[in-house]
Amino acid sequence: MTTPASRDVLLTCPLDCPDACRLRVTLQRGEDGAERAVKLTGDAAHPITRGFACAKTVHYPARQNHPDRPLYPLKRVGDDFVRVSWDDALDEIAARLRRVLDEHGPSAVLRYNYAGTMGVREGSHVHAFFRALGAPELDETICATAGSAAWTLGYGSPRMGVDPEDVRHARLILLWGINSLSTNSHLTPWLTMARKAGARVVHIDPYRNKTSLYADTHLKIRPGTDAALALGVSRYVIEKGWHDEAYLARATEGFEEYREAAGEWTLERTSEVTGLTVEEIEDLATAFGTTRPTYIRVGYGMTRHEHGGTNLRAVSLLPALTGDWQHVGGGCTLTTSGAFALNRRRVGAAHLVKPGVGSVNMNELADALTPERGLHAMFVYNCNPAVVAPDSERVRAGMRRDDLMVVVLEQAMTETARLADFVLPSTTFMEHPDVYTSYGHHYLGYNDAALEAPGETRPNSWVFAELGRRLGITEPTLYWTMDELLDHLLDTDHPHLRGITPERLRAEGSVRLTLPESFRPYADGAPTASGRVRLSPAPRHREPLAALTDEYPLRLLTPPAHHFLNSTYGNLARLNAAEGGEPHALVHPDDAERLGLTDGAYAAIESEVGRCVRRVHVTDATQIGVTVVEGTWWGLSAPDGTSINAVTAQTLTDLGGGSTFHNTRVRLVPVPAPDRAPEAAGAVTA
Repeated sequence: MTTPASRDVLLTCPLDCPDACRLRVTLQRGEDGAERAVKLTGDAAHPITRGFACAKTVHYPARQNHPDRPLYPLKRVGDDFVRVSWDDALDEIAARLRRVLDEHGPSAVLRYNYAGTMGVREGSHVHAFFRALGAPELDETICATAGSAAWTLGYGSPRMGVDPEDVRHARLILLWGINSLSTNSHLTPWLTMARKAGARVVHIDPYRNKTSLYADTHLKIRPGTDAALALGVSRYVIEKGWHDEAYLARATEGFEEYREAAGEWTLERTSEVTGLTVEEIEDLATAFGTTRPTYIRVGYGMTRHEHGGTNLRAVSLLPALTGDWQHVGGGCTLTTSGAFALNRRRVGAAHLVKPGVGSVNMNELADALTPERGLHAMFVYNCNPAVVAPDSERVRAGMRRDDLMVVVLEQAMTETARLADFVLPSTTFMEHPDVYTSYGHHYLGYNDAALEAPGETRPNSWVFAELGRRLGITEPTLYWTMDELLDHLLDTDHPHLRGITPERLRAEGSVRLTLPESFRPYADGAPTASGRVRLSPAPRHREPLAALTDEYPLRLLTPPAHHFLNSTYGNLARLNAAEGGEPHALVHPDDAERLGLTDGAYAAIESEVGRCVRRVHVTDATQIGVTVVEGTWWGLSAPDGTSINAVTAQTLTDLGGGSTFHNTRVRLVPVPAPDRAPEAAGAVTA
């Protein structure tokens, strides 16, 4: 018996993660002559990926080859889907869209997308179709905009951070509001190098998780009080004279206002607000004030509150207080994406966006889908809003409207796809070319198509180009090839891209940006109007408007699960099993006793918005007054078939219009075990 032929290819991971790994994928030819992905690991030669893939993406071949993957266009007929040809699907979609445009205008058409792929072509450039129509913009706010707005307020734009390869030089590492071992796992080797050289690692997070266990110290901060802790640390540092007066005078503005704001935060007041002890705060402040360089890795978790932008801004300004930006390995990282100075002037037909064009904040999709808002066509790609959007039950109700055409481009039969009028089968990153930046390192990636597209799957770019032809759209960027797009992206004289040509990027696949040997982006100031880091207006801690009450006594947090990446892997039974088989609500023993909850029993999680049912896990990993539900599980895998976002609200952050998923106040009520058995995945009859 002969062994089937196999080969390895190197590809960049497309998923929403700072690591943007370079992956080694083993392809094997089957008896039918078709190649399939059978194994995936990290490229050992890549300086960031370092030979390993994360605990979820190592299983990507199972998602790639999933038996329920849609391979042919599907049209809803009643409660079922029937297979149709591409021509029939596109002709009907185009005809219905033309009627919507004629009767209601382009404001009745909505694109809803996010980061299911981070590829520039299949993730961003495809917006050209909607901009050529004159459709409303989508404010892509569900994850990063609160943090981005906060960073820009202090440091200007573009947003840059510490090179991860320099982190090994840090001697104090603060992992603040990020479970990096689960969500930025390829930072870990650099953290370990620093630790072996004598660095101390401190994790600041409201509950104990994998990063807490890795760290030397875990500070279990009360949710939403990060600004208070940052200001309390600042006061102590200033009182002790550990701030860098020379850097503050040379590279910042507004220090006197900042000093005054920090002066209100004694150790005792900071302790009262944050829930940390005076000793813990004093220890943190002493370590920070006396250790150079200090590296702070902030996550978006602290932004998921009403005042989340201010939280992150307060923490991100700490390195300016101590001048850590001057030291290799010192400073703060939210994102490295600003270093990728690609030419984006015409990406996604950005040049067609006119001042005053309407927009929809993606966190407010439930409102946007009400009949009075006048939407009559919705296209969803690279996203699963029926699961991930806040107030998800109202989102689902809106998508079921008879007068709304819903078209979903997908690689899996998600709950959003099940609500569609048309499901158009999409290719994966192994099956189409694309180019990738990163928000966690400084390597530009390029993928060729490594596999033939199975069945009749097609790239997003092909679908929108075909619809454009049927509608008579003449905007040339909509029809750009990958080569034309790549030529445009690299048509720049920015020093970060010096020497990086399309030919070189295609040949090498992953190329480091042309950065200075010692990359310290804010060592001498910042790209603001004054050229200085802005400490003014000084950040201020504010208590949430949605304060806990006797009726709603718990704060709900919904952080990532170790084996999940948003909802991408929700159809893999193996990864669901690795997370306990179904979603759990982590509840502190004191709260469990007070509420009559027992470990392994079920509880209804009820908010002012909605209700869902989860199994209870009693644990001191969380804190009194906080319940944690890890992971964006598909509702299909939940005991009541409901997403956790059935209970989260559309409330927006103070900066950037971001999401407030960690802001929800809830009550937990014991309920009997549901009759429904959770599903790990689900097929659709076609």
